[in-house]
Amino acid sequence: MESIVQDIKNGNIERFKMVYQQYHAKLYFYVLKCTHSAYLSEETVQLSFILLWERREKLSTSYNISAQLFRIAKSVMTDLLRKQQVRNRHTACMVQEQPDWHMETDITVKEELQQVYNSIEQLSPIRKNVFKLSRFEGLPHKEIARQLSISPKTVENHILRAVRQLKDSLLLVLILLIRHLL
Repeated sequence: MESIVQDIKNGNIERFKMVYQQYHAKLYFYVLKCTHSAYLSEETVQLSFILLWERREKLSTSYNISAQLFRIAKSVMTDLLRKQQVRNRHTACMVQEQPDWHMETDITVKEELQQVYNSIEQLSPIRKNVFKLSRFEGLPHKEIARQLSISPKTVENHILRAVRQLKDSLLLVLILLIRHLL
């Protein structure tokens, strides 16, 4: 175990990729179990691996990589949950102070939600199917793989690419909206 931590501390990208492959799904399902949110799970996993790499020099060879990675993830998850709680409080205050704002927000949310559904429909048929089974029906990767006769790794790849594609398309919509408002 010490060698894995030391390799990552030394900047060994191949060892980092190996750790990513080994722990990505485990970390995702750990966070999903705690938060019941696919979005928070994705964000936590992504930020945890980014922090692991950015702060690799500070890793301790006294602890295995798994313990350190899950400690980072717990910290990131706690931070994201705190931020979400603050957003929810501010939204509640805005609704109380400006009831009209809530109606406008509801309309905006419905439009944004429609845009998300449109973006999902733009995915390739297999990717769209895998994504819907995962995110809408909550099936685990192994079950999706069994149903579609593909490997769990292929399921994971489809989901990761779908999320990336959705983020890109929604970012483009956001940019166009901002330009329109300016």
